Amino acid sequence: MARRTRSFEPNASQSVTLPSGQIAHGLHVEQSHRLARSFSEVCPSVWCFVGNGLSNQTFIDAPDGVIAIDTGESIEEMNEAISELRKVSKRPIVAVMYTHFHYVDGTKAIVAENNGKQVPIWGHEKIAENRRRTASEIAPAYGRGLVEQFAMQLPEDGEDGRVNVGLGNFYRNPLHAPFTPGFIEPTHTFGAAAKITVAGLDIEVTHAPSDADDSVTYWIPSLGVAVNNLVWPVLFNVFAIRGEEYRDPRILLKGIDHLLSLNAAHLVGAHGPHISGAQEIATRVTKYRDSIQFMWDQTVRATNAGMTSTEIAESVDLPETFDGDYLTSELYGVVEHHVRQIRTGLFGFFDGDEANLFPTPPRERTAKLIAGFGGRDAVRKQVDEALTHDDARWALELGSWLVRSDGAEDADRALLARALRMVAQRTSAANIRNWCLTRARVLDGTANVARLKNVHLRKPTLLSAGYEKAVHILRVLLVPERAKNVDMKLRFVLDGNMTGLHIRNFVAVPYSGVDAQATITGTLDTWTNVLSGSTILTAAIADGSLSVSGDSDGAVSALRCFDVKGLAS
Repeated sequence: MARRTRSFEPNASQSVTLPSGQIAHGLHVEQSHRLARSFSEVCPSVWCFVGNGLSNQTFIDAPDGVIAIDTGESIEEMNEAISELRKVSKRPIVAVMYTHFHYVDGTKAIVAENNGKQVPIWGHEKIAENRRRTASEIAPAYGRGLVEQFAMQLPEDGEDGRVNVGLGNFYRNPLHAPFTPGFIEPTHTFGAAAKITVAGLDIEVTHAPSDADDSVTYWIPSLGVAVNNLVWPVLFNVFAIRGEEYRDPRILLKGIDHLLSLNAAHLVGAHGPHISGAQEIATRVTKYRDSIQFMWDQTVRATNAGMTSTEIAESVDLPETFDGDYLTSELYGVVEHHVRQIRTGLFGFFDGDEANLFPTPPRERTAKLIAGFGGRDAVRKQVDEALTHDDARWALELGSWLVRSDGAEDADRALLARALRMVAQRTSAANIRNWCLTRARVLDGTANVARLKNVHLRKPTLLSAGYEKAVHILRVLLVPERAKNVDMKLRFVLDGNMTGLHIRNFVAVPYSGVDAQATITGTLDTWTNVLSGSTILTAAIADGSLSVSGDSDGAVSALRCFDVKGLAS
C-alpha cells in the first residue's frame, strides 16, 4: 500500500514563507484561502457565513422569519453576522438553533437586535450542562488547551505568526475584541430524534455526537438542506491536542451514515464551505466516512496483533488516495495521534509496552538517560546533529531530556524550542503548528505565558458555573499536606442558595450543607471575587461582604487547605 508523508515533512521542501514572515507548510497556508471570509447563498432562502470566526453562522429564511443556526464565540461576532444578513434580508430573526454547545456565545446579539424581545432557542438537552462542565473543575486545563491549540498567544506576523487554526482563520477574530459573552440556554430541547416546526418550517432532528455529545443534525426536507457538525473541512479530529473526552469513531460513523441517507442537495457544516450537489456530497462524504472507519479498523487490527501505541502510530496511516480532498487531509490533527487515541479509548493507558507498566519518574529517568549518553554536552551535540539532519522526532526526544531534568539551562530550552519550530514549520496540521509554536515561545522566552501553567479561576467562568459548582470546584484545589487532621463541615449560603463541603480524609466532599460546623454567607459575586483573587477572604469578612457564623476560626483555617490565593490569608 502506498504511504503518505506522515504528520510533518522530513525536510523543508514543502514549507513557504508568507509576506508577513510566517513560515508554514504549503497545505496549511492553502487552508486559509478555503476559510476566507465569505457570506454566500447556499440555495434560495439559505445563507452561510464562513470566516467570521472559528465557526460558521447559518441563516434560513423560513415562513415566519429568519432562523439563525449557531451564534459564534461572542456578541461582537454575531453582530457582524447579522450585519451581513441585513444586506440580503430585512426580515426579523425569530428563532435560534444550536448544532452543539461550542458556538453559542453570541445569542444575546439577536435579542438586542429585536429590541430585547426573546426568541425561541432550540438545542440538545445537554448543551447547558456541557457549558457548565467546561466552566467548572476542568476549566484551567481546558482554557490552557484552547490557548495552545488555537494560537491565541501567537503574534500576527513573523516566523511564529498565526496562519490559521484549521477550522477557521482564528479562534476569535481580533477585530471582534473584547469578545463579550452572550450565551442563552435553549428554551426548547430534545434528546434523540425529533420532528419540530421552527418559524413555520418543518425540521427533522437527529442526535449525532461528534466532537461534542450534544451535536445534532438538522434536516430540512423542503429545502434539501442538512446542517451538521459531522463533516468538517479537515480529517475529523478523533484526538484533540488541547485535551478532550474520547470521541468514539463508531458513534460518529452512525451519524455520518444517517447524513448520507438523507441524499441532501446541500450540506452546511459548523465549519468551512458548504457542499452542494447530491452526487458531490455522496462521493466526498463517503470517502470522509471511510477514512474514519479505516483508522478505527486498522487500530483494532494492530492492537489485536499485540502492537503498542507507538508501534500502531508508526504502522497505521491513511492510504494516499485520501489526500485528494481537504475533507480527509491532515489539516487539523494527525493520523498518528488519532490512532493512539482510539487505542487508549478502547483499552486504557497501558498499551502492553513493558516500560509503561511502572515507568521511572521523569526527572530520575532523564538523569539516567543523559548520564548513559555521556552527559549533557553529549546530548546537546546529538540534538544539534538531529536538527542538522532534519530528524525532528529524535531532536524532540533528546531535547525533552535536557529540559525535564535537573540542571536545565536556557541553552537546553532553546534547543528544544528549535526542534518544536522545525515541526511547526513543516506540518500541514494547524493544531500541531500552533501547539508547537506556543510551547517553543514559552521555552525560549519569546513570549511570557507562564500564567498558562498557573491554576487561575476566572470570575466570569465561576459565575456561569452557578453557586454549587463555584463551591464544589474547591475539591480539585485541595492541597493534601494542608488537610492533615482536618475534619470540618462547611455550609455556604450564596444569594440564599445553600450547599456545602465536608473536608475529611484529605478530600473535600460536596454535600448539602446540613449540620455544618460553620456557615459562610454572602453573594455569589463576592465569593467569586475571593476565588478569582481580586478579594481576600479575611478582607471580605472584615468589610462584611461575607459573614462566617459558628466555628469561624476553624472555617477560615480549613479554607486555607485549598490552593487559592484569595483563601490563603
